[in-house]
Amino acid sequence: MAEITDEFMKEMIAKMRHYCIVILKDGPNCNKGNAKKIVWEHGRRNFALRRDSILPIVFPVSDESDVSGIAVFNASLNETKKIMDEDPGVKAGIFVYEVHPCRGFPGDCLP
Repeated sequence: MAEITDEFMKEMIAKMRHYCIVILKDGPNCNKGNAKKIVWEHGRRNFALRRDSILPIVFPVSDESDVSGIAVFNASLNETKKIMDEDPGVKAGIFVYEVHPCRGFPGDCLP
């Protein structure tokens, strides 16, 4: 493992940017009649947000918990809330969400 100096850490921390993490959970209508169709449109919207660099990271969660997904938004807290409030799955009560402001390093990516 490479040695990390204090100077390197200070340089990297200065480059951090603000993002928001969204934790998407099952809502009260997650198993109602047309949920699959609405979830499909939720996914289509995510692809559009991803294409526009607003939603660079999306993780659908596939365990048996009530967490449906985790996402990183390249937007402010208020912008992220506005985007999520307009999500078709949230509007239909299929999903509920939490938003958490965070910081990260620009250019980070998954291997």
